[in-house]
Amino acid sequence: MLTKTFGSAVYGVEALPITVEVHVTTGQKFFMVGLPDNAVKESAQRIESALKSIRYYMPRTKVIINLAPADIKKTGSAFDLPIAMAILGASEQIPNAERLPEYMIMGELSLDGNIQPVKGALPIAITAKNEGFKGLILPVQNCREAAMVSQLKVYGVSHINEVIGFFKDETTLRPVIVNTKEEFYQSQNSFEFDFSEVKGQENIKRALEVTAAGGHNAILIGPPGAGKTMLAKRLPSILPPLTLQEALETTKIHSVAGKLPAHTTLLSRRPFRSPHHSISDAALVGGGGIPQPGEISLSHNGVLFLDELPEFKRSVLEVMRQPMEERKVTISRAKVAVDFPASFMLIASMNPCPCGFYNHPEKECTCPSGAVQKYLNKISGPLLDRIDLHVEVTPVPFSALAVQKAGESSEAIRERVIKAREIQAERYKQSEGIYCNAQVSSKILKEVCRIDAMGQSLLKTAMDRLNLSARAYDRILKVSRTIADLAGSGAILPEHLAEAIQYRSLDREGWAG
Repeated sequence: MLTKTFGSAVYGVEALPITVEVHVTTGQKFFMVGLPDNAVKESAQRIESALKSIRYYMPRTKVIINLAPADIKKTGSAFDLPIAMAILGASEQIPNAERLPEYMIMGELSLDGNIQPVKGALPIAITAKNEGFKGLILPVQNCREAAMVSQLKVYGVSHINEVIGFFKDETTLRPVIVNTKEEFYQSQNSFEFDFSEVKGQENIKRALEVTAAGGHNAILIGPPGAGKTMLAKRLPSILPPLTLQEALETTKIHSVAGKLPAHTTLLSRRPFRSPHHSISDAALVGGGGIPQPGEISLSHNGVLFLDELPEFKRSVLEVMRQPMEERKVTISRAKVAVDFPASFMLIASMNPCPCGFYNHPEKECTCPSGAVQKYLNKISGPLLDRIDLHVEVTPVPFSALAVQKAGESSEAIRERVIKAREIQAERYKQSEGIYCNAQVSSKILKEVCRIDAMGQSLLKTAMDRLNLSARAYDRILKVSRTIADLAGSGAILPEHLAEAIQYRSLDREGWAG
């Protein structure tokens, strides 16, 4: 007898429907075709043990399993449950086998019949809805994530007996109902860190406010213990809240990577990723035989924080250059090419020299001659060119640490950032793919960043006297546009330019001596 069930395979951040065909006939041996990987092939042993544990059996006749379309590689253990149900239907161990194709079924089986969670539940649920399935049956650990897809009945199960009972009309499965919007908005404003806890460092807080308001990349340069990491960790608390569309994009990526917290429906806060400097280039941008998202994609719509930037391998940093410009990364393999979104804010930190005390107000740098420049040269010019703000972080004096009064809260700063982003959204509403000042092209930059004669004179003087490089020109204009937006000014004034010029430390000739 021939029976069909349906599952799904995830490629990139999208899912494709997979037809599981099982034919049980006279003869011997077990055949599985349709480009299954080793994890899929091993399902035979898991299914046999799971069926025996609930007093069903694996047919001892000829069993042919086809996973269609047969030219697409099938990976992972999530096909265990649909294959098991198709085998039971084809061997006539359960009635109503004709109902099996009405549902999409996914889940990994344990040897005792328990069902383990799978990756990519959200894109699978979207595919199930688009393909018109009556419902989706998947592990209970993934049901809340999938239930956020409206107009699709999602059933969470923990044991294969529940699925068998459902199709034998012996068990009633209740669809999971989740109020996605309510849960999403309730947890949007909950943060572990707050800028009110920061003592002193008002100029750095201001720089990060500008960074958040314009979606700019920034690098913090300062000695050990000055507070670079502490400040960077608080940046997400002042970023604008995720929209539902952004939250959906971000959740899909984390779901595919298996990084979504248990029983989470939708990521409500912008991600903050902080990989160790020993990370490989494939782990950073994504890769693998079947491409998986890397850290830059897991940071989509959020922050990628690279602590001690010069300690990262040169090859790792260079692979970020194209994704930073295009805001996506394409992973190509012999048989497949996958696009992952990668629209992130890069926040980096570094010591000014190997010993960490170059330009320190009190401690003396012990690095030999030329060591400072050699250390800074670990970061290539093209990468540095993509970083808008270079901010010098100085140690906090004791007088500032001893102050009991709390600093300005993240909530107050966030309100200003949101207002500035609203101005930018209105300005660029006719420009597809541009939502903030950091994304502006050179062509649009000339239109939105016009400066008067006094501003031109100030910028020319700064370029000459501070020996700023030519690449700093566009960056200064973008940052000054953001500063003007924060001030609610339609025009870029000289004071906005003056502040933006401060944020180009590493462009100054002779900065490293």
